[in-house]
Amino acid sequence: MKYWKKLSKSQLIKKIDTALESTANFESSKFLGYPVSHLDENVFNTSGTSLDNAPILKSFIANPNNIGCHTLGKSEEAFKGSQELEKEVVRVLAVDIFKAKEEEYDGYIATGGTEANIQALWIYRNLFKKQFNASLNEMVILSSEDTHYSVYKGSNLLSVENVSIPVDFNSREIIPSALDSIVGKLVSEGKKYFMVISNMATTMFGSVDNPDLYAEILTKHNVTFKIHVDGAFGGFIYPITNKQSSINFENPNVTSITIDAHKMLQAPYGTGVFLCRKGYIENVLTKEAQYVDGMDLTLSGSRSGANAIAVWMILFSYGYYGWFEKINTLILRTEWLCEQLNALNIAYFRDPFMNIVTLKSSYVPKELAHQFGLVPDTHDNNPNWYKVIMMEHVEIDDLLKFVEALEENSILNPSQREGL
Repeated sequence: MKYWKKLSKSQLIKKIDTALESTANFESSKFLGYPVSHLDENVFNTSGTSLDNAPILKSFIANPNNIGCHTLGKSEEAFKGSQELEKEVVRVLAVDIFKAKEEEYDGYIATGGTEANIQALWIYRNLFKKQFNASLNEMVILSSEDTHYSVYKGSNLLSVENVSIPVDFNSREIIPSALDSIVGKLVSEGKKYFMVISNMATTMFGSVDNPDLYAEILTKHNVTFKIHVDGAFGGFIYPITNKQSSINFENPNVTSITIDAHKMLQAPYGTGVFLCRKGYIENVLTKEAQYVDGMDLTLSGSRSGANAIAVWMILFSYGYYGWFEKINTLILRTEWLCEQLNALNIAYFRDPFMNIVTLKSSYVPKELAHQFGLVPDTHDNNPNWYKVIMMEHVEIDDLLKFVEALEENSILNPSQREGL
């Protein structure tokens, strides 16, 4: 890893303090033109020695605004300290994790994976309009039926049709023949420009799509396309556990990537990340934002610099090897659970590089699912699946209780279950 290093606590605090010193202090400085301020001291406790070792709290009190995309052009001078830390986060993710070439990427910390996914679709819609004079009815969004619902939000907001691709019920893999048939039909209906959301760990299953399958079939049909990877859940796991993964910027078929820091990284909510290759994010420049020093290239506009600092602090508290160790602990727990389920002949889905295990509902009594807080694929009366996610708070003892309860509450033998 070139940039992802581990820093001591004192180094972390010093660097964050230095960054905040380079950020406008609205308590001591008289900035007359900015519509921001530090937290209201009449409401919040904004002072005291307890803050000396709490750099994140100090960051929220300072309230920096990280508006803009700091890998490209100028940014607001008043908040340059927190912006520099955001740039370091984007560089670690783009270069060290997703293998982008130096200075050949752009990105920013968004409010979440939903925004980051819509940012990608917004970029591609505008790209197709500018470069090809494409109309909206000539564009289409492709995604698997397991894709996060943010794709439907993006479809609705951008007035671009979304088409779902069927997946195999057991393997959760996109069915190539179905994809081929659907693309052929869409082309016959006049679709020429395709935006693809390819998953790096779906929300329910942790399943991973192959972006090259999309590329192969879309190339076969001679259409223009761009592929966005939704790694909101898998982005901080899959590239670490699967060393052979080609879902990164070394793959010419991948143009942009979403990652969520508020999932596996356990950052405060509102910390998704959008990454893309150079030359794309300019397609969403809001020229009307004339009072902003620099370019407003993001869907959210004003963003929390404190959240960016939080992500920076987490990454550099662990470093690559510390994170590798943490993730592999979760993978070992996942494998332990799978071994127990195998012994009980309980059917489930699990990608071997992910920490999600999704059980077929016919093996799990509803009362048990409720007791252990399992998440169903649907909240109607007939779910097909229940998922278990190995997060840090889910320890072997917790899993053991669940396995024992499964065994005690199971009233069907394996052959009966398979018939359900």
